[in-house]
Amino acid sequence: MSKIALVIGAGPGLGAAVARRFAREGFSVGVVARSRDTVEPIARAIAEAGGHARAFAADVTDPDAVAALFATVRGDLGAPDVLIYNASAFLPGSILDVSPEDFERCWKAGCYGAFLCAREVLPPMVDRGAGTILLTGATAALRGSAKFSCLAVGKFGLRALGQSMAREPRGVHVAHIIIDGQIDSPRARSWAPDRAASTFLAPDAIAETYWQLHVQPPVAWTHEIDLRPSSESF
Repeated sequence: MSKIALVIGAGPGLGAAVARRFAREGFSVGVVARSRDTVEPIARAIAEAGGHARAFAADVTDPDAVAALFATVRGDLGAPDVLIYNASAFLPGSILDVSPEDFERCWKAGCYGAFLCAREVLPPMVDRGAGTILLTGATAALRGSAKFSCLAVGKFGLRALGQSMAREPRGVHVAHIIIDGQIDSPRARSWAPDRAASTFLAPDAIAETYWQLHVQPPVAWTHEIDLRPSSESF
């Protein structure tokens, strides 16, 4: 029976790359986004390549929707062995310009949703004494830049959540990945059509790091790692 990986916040960039990477290792992969239209092409491409994937739609900031999502996932695929939380929301603006509603929406997508999803996957992982939770972070998890409060607060919170989960002796590997740069995607290229490809992070290369984190032996676990293109200063 194949193992199960669930990618929350799967889009055509990193989420799709991580889903493909785990599918190549024989995992049954669930890909989740707010809209099924976003994830159905990902699941279809994995199936066409010989893998097994299912598409799910849910608002992971809604506790009832999360409970319903995981009930469906467990019924269709089984209890996830790996949870990848890649969901996020960002609205640039100063503290004086961002509305309370938008601030809360971004925080919920960046942090609260991860809390809700972790609570669903942890009980069976703890029972098995094994499991992996991978959290997609950002530079904003380390510093709050001007006009980035909507992103930074959620990413700071996600990092703290990951630290707390990793320190609870459950036998579950929790890792936080700081993405320090812009991920290559058609959308990112459209913003800067003349930008060199080497200045972006390649989704497939990031996905390889996610896989390596999952297969690390428990005697040498990484909790936090940062990734950036070689051209990025830090």
